[in-house]
Amino acid sequence: RFIDALVDLPFALPTAVAGIALTALYAQNGWIGQYLPFKVSFTPLGVFVALTFIGLPFVVRTLQPVLEDVQQELEEAAATLGAGRWTTFRHVILPILMPALTTGFALAFAITKLEQYDYAGATAIAVVMLVAAFVLLLTINGLQAWARKT
Repeated sequence: RFIDALVDLPFALPTAVAGIALTALYAQNGWIGQYLPFKVSFTPLGVFVALTFIGLPFVVRTLQPVLEDVQQELEEAAATLGAGRWTTFRHVILPILMPALTTGFALAFAITKLEQYDYAGATAIAVVMLVAAFVLLLTINGLQAWARKT
């Protein structure tokens, strides 16, 4: 529950408030920044931390249901066939996660574009995502119809 609340926190906070809070936390005399041997606030690292804080919840919330639905039997079958952990992840788990990962990162990128008032960029991303979803649905439905006929 605590981790879920942490993941949902950026959804509840306006971006400006999140930026001010992160700046205060990572400043040289901030709660976290005072213990770090390097400067985070107002650096490229600080921008990375802020964008991760804002964008990561979209990826996590998109991946979470997919991870919950992954059948443990797939991992067990791969292990039974001699696959190591990395091979199992790369050949079994990652292909299952790729659509959700792509969607989550695209959502985070689109939200970032919207927050920068780049409506044309956000619209372009949304159109590409919509067309990709439509093509995938058509392909899946076509394959299912073809499989029923044979």
